[in-house]
Amino acid sequence: MDIEIGERLKRIRLRLKLSQRQLARQSGVANATISQIEAGKLNPTVSMLKKVLDGIPVSLGEFFGDEFEVRDRVFFRAAELTEIADGGVSFRQVGANLSNRAIQLIQERYRPGAGTGKHAITHEGEECGIVLSGRLEVTVGDETSILGKGDAYYFKSNQPHQFRNPGSESCELITACTPPTF
Repeated sequence: MDIEIGERLKRIRLRLKLSQRQLARQSGVANATISQIEAGKLNPTVSMLKKVLDGIPVSLGEFFGDEFEVRDRVFFRAAELTEIADGGVSFRQVGANLSNRAIQLIQERYRPGAGTGKHAITHEGEECGIVLSGRLEVTVGDETSILGKGDAYYFKSNQPHQFRNPGSESCELITACTPPTF
């Protein structure tokens, strides 16, 4: 990534004139955890970063996006997709600034054993996806299923959900979320 997660989080927090303690209270994440993320000592999981950003509130797409993107852009080359995750999970989003858009489209990749983290994710809207290769364990509420190539899911995103690759090869899928709140 061009800019470390911690540096980006601190810049946004300071722009909003929030102390680490205020962000901790608003997000429900320990002040020490936010301090470690900003210092680059902790690389948060997708679910942990989402929880921190919910306290601002900023979506993952906005967090990793280019603030100066032209809103009416139509075409995006593969190298221009916005990476909104780090580590064993890759989320490559079509477009960076989705504030005036209705859909968030993402190419997701999970390395073997990688997932969104131990905390379930919730956000407004609906989301769906189709697995292109590999296997993906999807948990929505109390339901869990392992999906393979060609399998799909669709659910309301306010239900707690998690994703994990239980396989020995990478998993790739295409997902969509509306509105773009992830």
